[in-house]
Amino acid sequence: MKNYLEFEKEIKTLEEEVDGLKSPFGSEGISEVDTKKIQNTEAEINEKLKQTYANLNSWQKTLVARHEDRPKANFYIKKIFTQFTLLSGDRYFGDDKSVIAGFGLIDNKSVLIIGQEKGEDLNTRIERNFGMMRPEGYRKCIRLMKLADRFQIPVISFIDTPGAYPGIGAEQRGQASAIANSIECSMSLTVPNISIIIGEGGSGGAIALASSNKVIMLENSIYSVISPEGCASILWRDPQKSLQAAEAMKLTAKDLLKLGIIDEIISEPLGGAHRDPEAIAIDIRHSIIKNLRSFENSSKEEIYDHRKAKFLQIGRDQGFSSKSSDLDNTGLSYKESDIQKIKTHIVKNKIVYIGIGLVFIAGLVSIIY
Repeated sequence: MKNYLEFEKEIKTLEEEVDGLKSPFGSEGISEVDTKKIQNTEAEINEKLKQTYANLNSWQKTLVARHEDRPKANFYIKKIFTQFTLLSGDRYFGDDKSVIAGFGLIDNKSVLIIGQEKGEDLNTRIERNFGMMRPEGYRKCIRLMKLADRFQIPVISFIDTPGAYPGIGAEQRGQASAIANSIECSMSLTVPNISIIIGEGGSGGAIALASSNKVIMLENSIYSVISPEGCASILWRDPQKSLQAAEAMKLTAKDLLKLGIIDEIISEPLGGAHRDPEAIAIDIRHSIIKNLRSFENSSKEEIYDHRKAKFLQIGRDQGFSSKSSDLDNTGLSYKESDIQKIKTHIVKNKIVYIGIGLVFIAGLVSIIY
């Protein structure tokens, strides 16, 4: 049975009408199927989907990102990669079922695959802890990322989590340090790492695995430091203001690409990824192969510097460039735009320019009088 969102009521009605028209059993027994009416109704559905999904606000996109039928990491792993070998355990505490990790092949090349998995039904969602990773999950990922780095194997991550698990057991086992260590490990890799946000990219739970050379989002996915409900509860003490919070947070793929937080958006099929999972899996596969090939001729140092510069560039004009003569430990220097250079020069020499201005004004006054 299909699941529909609140803004899809008209689409639901039309699709139920199509299902009724396709049935050869009418109120008076077997009847003829009206194929022309079915075609017209299906065309109306497509038009309605196009109009609806072209005008989604930030909160509606959040609902689509959380859709029950939306393809999960396990689906993409099975469809995109071959010879996948599952690896488990963090060698400290146990195995975290909310993250699937192992090695596989794509385009006949070995890659490490990490996928945050929410589960398909109630039982698997409980088993997967709704995609909320515990410390042992992050430590498992760290262990495997270091292994991949040792053998120069690229890392592919599928991000889909409301956030890291906030339970007392997780906190006792070092949730915060596990997330921090995962970010550090992701940033320090000398192999390309690519993260695809397929649903929710929530808080540090997502950033722990999305600190990558390339961060890619599906069109209707979200990526934010907190959920809209959580933001509304903190700022206005009212979870009902989720729409207002979602708009202010700039959590959609389009907004984040404009801000330079992500690198690419993968368009979804009409009506969202859940309406054509096979098509979106093919598009994701092509994107992964394309981005991996872009790093084929890069050295370890270039891959590392690319990732470092990418994150240092966020909120800057042109980011940072690598210079061997730098005295600091980063090996990177800030690149200013021409306009910024002029502003900086004026600020540094403002007294000189003020003096020149006063002399110029005095000269004009003497000429006039």
